[in-house]
Amino acid sequence: MQSKNYAAVDIGTNSFHLIIVKINQDGSLTVIDREKEIIRLGSHKGKGLSLISTDEIKKGSKVLRRFKKLAGIYNAEIHAVATSAVRESENRNEFIDEILEKTGIEIEVIDGRIEAEYIYKGVRKALHYKDKKLLCVDIGGGSTEIILGQNDEIIFGESIKIGAVRLSKEFFPDFILTNDGIVKCNKFIKEQIKETKQLNLDEKFDIAVGASGTIQAVAGMIQYQKSGKKVKSRNGFVFTKEELEKVTDEILKRKTPEQRVNIEGMEYKRADIIPAGMLVLNKIFEIFRIKEIIISEFALREGVVLSMLEKDQSLQLSSNL
Repeated sequence: MQSKNYAAVDIGTNSFHLIIVKINQDGSLTVIDREKEIIRLGSHKGKGLSLISTDEIKKGSKVLRRFKKLAGIYNAEIHAVATSAVRESENRNEFIDEILEKTGIEIEVIDGRIEAEYIYKGVRKALHYKDKKLLCVDIGGGSTEIILGQNDEIIFGESIKIGAVRLSKEFFPDFILTNDGIVKCNKFIKEQIKETKQLNLDEKFDIAVGASGTIQAVAGMIQYQKSGKKVKSRNGFVFTKEELEKVTDEILKRKTPEQRVNIEGMEYKRADIIPAGMLVLNKIFEIFRIKEIIISEFALREGVVLSMLEKDQSLQLSSNL
């Protein structure tokens, strides 16, 4: 198989991510570069995530121009996908058109189920569990994906509108925690999960897997508090329900982002929205009766790369027929 580089851009609600990947001869992935920029889409105007501001569009264009330049240096084919903030915004077409005009990047706006499929693809590649039933959880800025799968089959894969940015905007104005806000937020999270009919809350699973933003940040705090240092890769790291509850208590005691930023292992730019994300994670642990969760370093963007590779292989196969 000819070696080729691929670049995937994940335009999320909380941040923009780029990964550039080399596909090795044995089919494994090597991430040769990665970039992340915190840009909150839909967080400044309108209700929910209904409007992407002019400033957010401007910042997004600037970041994506840089991402495209970097992909060009590695001669990597680029594919950009956008999730909940873009798919819900009233001015999504304005955002997409502006990005295309300013950067030449064509954005694919994916629905929640496709997002769940990409995440599951990435998780399967990072954690080599054969014949195990995996419950995968990915808490983003705008939505949370919950996927149950076994080998190549997805039993259910749903996207629920309970992301850390969305909930912070709704229940914690200025990112200040109040007891009333916590109670209302918890109630809302529970209702949203329980009302998602496609989820079978009683379905058994072998292993719970966590990916992306909030869960990676929680793992980072737990790892740091255990070892006293930041670990480069968290793939395969496991934390328990008790460890999650301990770090959640610590965070919820601190009412402002300024207080939370001093917690050992805290990601500086996530100190404002982390409480909402942790409430989602705790509620998922409770509802699905999770005792421990394992971290997958791969998620949506790696799933995008794998889909690009599959498409290329399919085209190559058809041209050889």
